[in-house]
Amino acid sequence: MTQRTREIGLRVALGAEGGRVLRLVIGQGMLLTMVGLVLGLAGSVSLTRLLHTFLYETSPTDPVIFAGISLTLACISLLACYIPAWRASKVDPVVALRHE
Repeated sequence: MTQRTREIGLRVALGAEGGRVLRLVIGQGMLLTMVGLVLGLAGSVSLTRLLHTFLYETSPTDPVIFAGISLTLACISLLACYIPAWRASKVDPVVALRHE
């Protein structure tokens, strides 16, 4: 977030509202999260064949487990994106533009 302080300050100075800045930062963070979840799910499904002997009392591709873990990771990522996004929406444009 601190790397983009100048950019966000410029957006706010040009009239961007706090909600738009919030959606911008959260949207970009969640896009990366979704790409990571898709790649992770594809990798984990392919690796279940190798780990099948280590799994007890659960099927290798249990959809409840995959959905629960994916949902948990997405919620944690949303929270991790929201905090810096909220700070970014409250940035003072003058301070941000002078930030070096």
